[in-house]
Amino acid sequence: MSSARERSRSSAFGALFVVCLLFVGIAHASPSITLSRKSGPPTSKILVSGKGFNPNVGVDIYFGIRDEALVVTDGQGTFHDAKIQAPRSARPGKHWVTALERNNDKGAQEPFLVQTNWSQFHFDADGTRVNPFENVLDPKNVGHLGLKWSYPTGNYVESSPAAVNGMIYVASDDNNVYALDAGTGIKLWSYHTGNILWSAPAVANGVVYVGSYDNKLYALNAKTGAKLWSYATGGEVSASPAVANGVVYVDSMDDNVYALNARTGTKLWSYTTSNWVFSSPAVADGVVYVGSADDNVYALNARTGTKLWSYTTGGNVDSSPVVASGVVYVGSYDGTVYALNAHTGALLWSYTTLQVYSSPAVANGVVYIGSDNGTVYALNARTGALLWSYTTTQPVDSSAAVANGVVYVGSDDYNMYALNARTGALVWSYTTGSYVGSSPAVANGVVYVGSWDNNVYAFGLPRGNAAKQDAASQPPALSSLRPDLSLKPYHPSSSK
Repeated sequence: MSSARERSRSSAFGALFVVCLLFVGIAHASPSITLSRKSGPPTSKILVSGKGFNPNVGVDIYFGIRDEALVVTDGQGTFHDAKIQAPRSARPGKHWVTALERNNDKGAQEPFLVQTNWSQFHFDADGTRVNPFENVLDPKNVGHLGLKWSYPTGNYVESSPAAVNGMIYVASDDNNVYALDAGTGIKLWSYHTGNILWSAPAVANGVVYVGSYDNKLYALNAKTGAKLWSYATGGEVSASPAVANGVVYVDSMDDNVYALNARTGTKLWSYTTSNWVFSSPAVADGVVYVGSADDNVYALNARTGTKLWSYTTGGNVDSSPVVASGVVYVGSYDGTVYALNAHTGALLWSYTTLQVYSSPAVANGVVYIGSDNGTVYALNARTGALLWSYTTTQPVDSSAAVANGVVYVGSDDYNMYALNARTGALVWSYTTGSYVGSSPAVANGVVYVGSWDNNVYAFGLPRGNAAKQDAASQPPALSSLRPDLSLKPYHPSSSK
């Protein structure tokens, strides 16, 4: 009996000891936070959740050293979905989100990677060819651009690069799609298709989509280059695909526009024009806009492929439409730039130049477009009035990219140009070994472009600027953070 009582007393003591340990553990638990996303561009909205803090205390949420929000923990020392935003001024690179108890040094930190990716030919599916997040290059410093690296392919590079998550994707007429390290230009992988490639890769959800003159659209694993699927059309796929809402839209020289399931490659619908289609689609507000060699611009229902309207120009429409503020802008071989009502197709204005192969870019109420007369034009987006023009010595087939007050465009005179977006003044140029028909991409303070000299180029600022950003990317000391006393506390729900 005595032995039984001793065992019972021992068990009770052990249970009490475990409970005490649990309480001690809770009392001394290290705080931690989780972020709803790990990366994104400036202005990204981030939800921050935390645990292990003291109960019923104020916690300041910082992005870098800037106090973005004040939350109050619940009775268990947790909070959920505190809303903050990456500042527009946040430079590309690693930044830190900190949750710090007010009037205490108890806190936790997690990194957030700021990236200004250029993922498709048009930048995004609607096709403005503008990177609105670029905050490194501007008209004042772009004159200091220098060659960071170049990568030699086996043939000329007409394809436009995509820059996503530290990798550059580009196609070459040596029949290969390349993935290059964005910082060094080192080849990470390549994939060989059955013919030349002019198509610009589009990257979405870890997949690279690219067309080939072997009549196929390919879907490749963005990290490894492994083929996920391919879809065979009846003609060359030289156009650049657009990806929106889980659907890949692409044209073929078999006269068709296709909509494919982005995950499986299954055809959802196709629309047949009366001639080949070289223009790359733009997708906006549930409508696909595309040009054709039958001289028409088409608006198709993005879900069904039903034609909503078409507008007839006087020549082939190889230029790819862009859509901005309810207006479709596009060039034609008849030497005209058109502005059409996106809902009805009605002509709003037109501007006459020479044959237009280049696709427009639209930023801050201005349309930028090149012409075969060797000129880059800036037109008032509302009226079509000429604001300025810049003349190169050869046709401008390259489509302009616009970022932070600078227009980047290539020319058949072998040069890559950077122009002041407001005035048209030349601020920088670089001479390659051949035509620059590739359209540039601007991402994370670097300009990427291909040339018919068989190279892919990357241009950036001197290393000194990057070093400053590296230093700012170190986690701030908790003791250095100062709360914004004007913030009003709120109580996020303790359960999702």
